[in-house]
Amino acid sequence: MWISVVYFVVPLLWLVISTTKSNTDLFTTFGLWFGNSLEFFTNVKNLATFQGGVFWQWMANTFLYAIVSAVGASLLATACGYALAKYRFRGSSAVFAVILGSIMVPLTALALPTYLVFAAGNLTDTPWAIILPSLVSPFGVYLMRVYAADSVDDSLLEAARIDGSGEIRTFATISMRLMAPGFVTVLLFQLVSTWNNYFLPLIMLNTPSLYPVTVGLAQWQANASAGGGAQVLFSTVLTGAFVSVIPLIVAFLFLQRFWVSGLSTGGVKG
Repeated sequence: MWISVVYFVVPLLWLVISTTKSNTDLFTTFGLWFGNSLEFFTNVKNLATFQGGVFWQWMANTFLYAIVSAVGASLLATACGYALAKYRFRGSSAVFAVILGSIMVPLTALALPTYLVFAAGNLTDTPWAIILPSLVSPFGVYLMRVYAADSVDDSLLEAARIDGSGEIRTFATISMRLMAPGFVTVLLFQLVSTWNNYFLPLIMLNTPSLYPVTVGLAQWQANASAGGGAQVLFSTVLTGAFVSVIPLIVAFLFLQRFWVSGLSTGGVKG
């Protein structure tokens, strides 16, 4: 357990400490200790003003891509998982088998085919090139199928039908409420996945103003590693990385109770 704690906490601790250092202190002082002066607010100011404040545009793009993709993917996964768990139709087992198989396919293997499809539709270098592929979550469908099977009682659905409730209304007003913890769990998984996505935006986007924060900071890092005067970017890049993880930490802390209950209820058959 302590090895796991060290593995996950030390890099974050190093990042927090590094944001308080100047570029000189980054290379002349011990990584897990503070520098000769507190430069955090200076680094934040440099981050906010560098290249006309483009970092905040990248953050806004990241918020847009992550929130729209997470909500959309969660809704689709919930509807699909619910249908596979509560309806019997021809080919349902085959559909679920295909979904399980798609979980095993690495995302990098789909990058080139996805790019070719979007290029044919003139959707590259647009926000849709990031949002549309992120709406598909095979793992989310699997998780919601397992969760719906245990959390939504068949007798409750039958009672709703007897009372005259249609299938869509039953799903929206009854089943969705019962599956809310699972929905939020998928939402968090997809939010983190889209927020941290680097490879897909890298191959899909060419316009810097459309970059998410992952690609933007990587470009700055490449310029800093090139040497010369660009080395002053190191502290700015590290500060940007620190600022970019704060929304994820806040989201996790705010929705943690749904995350835990969603995993425990969906993973244990009552």
